Formats: sequence, C-alpha cells, structure tokens
Amino acid sequence: MVGKSTLMAATFGFITLIFSSQVYGQADVIEKRQKLMKGQSAAAKAIKGAVAEKDYATVEAKAKDLMNSANQIPDLFPKGSNKGKTKAKAEIWEKSAEFKKDAKALNKAASELAAAAKSKDDAAIAVKVKAIGETCSTCHKEFRAQKYGE
Repeated sequence: MVGKSTLMAATFGFITLIFSSQVYGQADVIEKRQKLMKGQSAAAKAIKGAVAEKDYATVEAKAKDLMNSANQIPDLFPKGSNKGKTKAKAEIWEKSAEFKKDAKALNKAASELAAAAKSKDDAAIAVKVKAIGETCSTCHKEFRAQKYGE
C-alpha cells in the first residue's frame, strides 16, 4: 500500500514536471520567434544595402527569405506564449485573424519585391521596399510592445 506522503510527493512531482515542461516549451517558442524576427531584420537591412548597390540577386534572395519567414510567423505565436521575455502584446491572440492577415501581407509584399528585383525594375523595387517597411511597422504598432513584458 502506498503511503499518503509518497502519494503526495508523486503528485507534487508530476505537477512540477507538467508545469516546467510548459514553461520550457513556451521559452523555446519565444526563442524561435525572436530568432526569426532578428533574421527578418537582418534580411531587411541586407535588402536596403543591396538596393543601394543595385545587387538585384541579393534583393530577390532576401525578399524570398522574408516570404518564407512571414509564413512561419503565426505558428510561432501559439496561445499562452505571452509570458516571459517577449514583446508580444495580448492583441496577437485577441485579434488573431488580423495578426495572420499582417503576416500574409508581409509575404505578399516580399513576393512583389522579389518579382521587381528579378525584373531589375528600380522604380518598382523602391515602391516594394517601402511597402515592406510599412507592413512591418503596421504589425509592430499593433502587436509588439516597446519593452519586454508590457
């Protein structure tokens, strides 16, 4: 027969295990999305430099990187992943359809930039780079806090 203290210890251990796995899982997804966002920032900076150099191949490649990462954004914000070192606002989950729409808008803007770069159309490239910046800014204003834990 199992003693009362053994049963309570086992229950406590099980609860601790479940809680710690959830915390670890949340930290892991936050780390992944922060890495993705830093990658997007690096791609945007590379695009800016490549536009100045008229390096159309780099503009196209980095625009495609943005397309791919934009597709991943919604999956990196599962419900409950707003605790810890994150700038994600609650609005991401409260207005999830709008958040997903913004990710799709980034994908579309990056796709259009890639096409403009492929055709080496400087005027279209300038317009599409601006569109990407506006798309990022719109999403950040609505869904990203200025500081961690706001």
